[in-house]
Amino acid sequence: MVSDILQLIKKTRRNSVTFSASGGEDSLGGLSKIGGRPVLPENFKWPYYRGESIFDGEVKNRPLSFIAQFDMSEIAIFDTDNMLPHTGFMYFFYELNTMCWGFSPDDIGCAKVYYFDVEADKLCEYELPDDLDENLRVPEMKLSFGNAESYPVNEEFCDIFEKDIDWEEYDDILAELGVDTERDPEKIFKLLGYADTIQGSMLIECEKVTSGIYCGSPVKLPQDKEKEIAEKSRDWILLAQFGTISDEIMFGDCGCIYYYIREKDLKNKRFDRVHLILQCC
Repeated sequence: MVSDILQLIKKTRRNSVTFSASGGEDSLGGLSKIGGRPVLPENFKWPYYRGESIFDGEVKNRPLSFIAQFDMSEIAIFDTDNMLPHTGFMYFFYELNTMCWGFSPDDIGCAKVYYFDVEADKLCEYELPDDLDENLRVPEMKLSFGNAESYPVNEEFCDIFEKDIDWEEYDDILAELGVDTERDPEKIFKLLGYADTIQGSMLIECEKVTSGIYCGSPVKLPQDKEKEIAEKSRDWILLAQFGTISDEIMFGDCGCIYYYIREKDLKNKRFDRVHLILQCC
C-alpha cells in the first residue's frame, strides 16, 4: 500500500522556481524584484478594483498594489519543466486595501497578472498612482532564484486522485522524498510547483468561484455538478505563492496569497484568467 502511494506521489512531482530577497551568488542583479516602481510598456493602464476596505468599510475604486515583476530571461534556467515564457516580463498586482480572500465571484479583479513579451529597452519606470496609500506601497527588494522539487499537500493529493490517505502516513512519505513537512508557508516564495497551503487545497475553490459559485459558506450543489467541478478543478495549477513580504506588508495574519491558473491558459499565456486566493492562520 505504501509503495503504491509512493509511486503516485512521485508522479505528481513538479519543479518550482523559488525566489527570495536575500541576494547571494545566484542573484543576477537584473530587473526581477518585489515592490518598488515597476518598469512597464508606455501604454500600460494601471489596474483598479472596486471593493470594501478591511480598514474602514468604505466601498470605492482603488488602485492595486504592485507586488512583483519578473524578467523571464533571468529565471529561464530555473524553469526545468519548461512551463513559463522564457522571454519578456511578468507582473503581479493585488489590492491590499480590500485584501479579498478570493472565495467570492465579486473578488475577481482584486488581483491581476500581466505578461508582455518585450525587450527591456521598450519599458519605462512607472510612478505609483497618487491615490495608492503610502502604507500599501510594497518596498523594493531585488531577487535571487533557485529550484525545489514540489509535491502536493495531502488534501490536494486526495483531490487529484480521489483517494483518502492518512495524513501522518502521507507526510512520512514526503519526508522520505526530502520534503520539509514542517516548513512555514508564510516564508515561501515561488513560481510553479504546488502550494504550501495553510487552510487546505484550493483547486475546487478556484473552479467554483470562477464559475460564479460563492465559497464563503457551504453551498449544496447537485451531485453531477459537484463531480463536474471536481474534474475541472484538476486543470488548475499554482502560478505563484507570496508569503509575508515585510512587517508592514503581510496577507491576513501571517498568511500567503496564491495565484492559480489553468494549465492550458498558462500554455496560451492567458494570464488574464488567473485567480487569487488568500489563506492565513
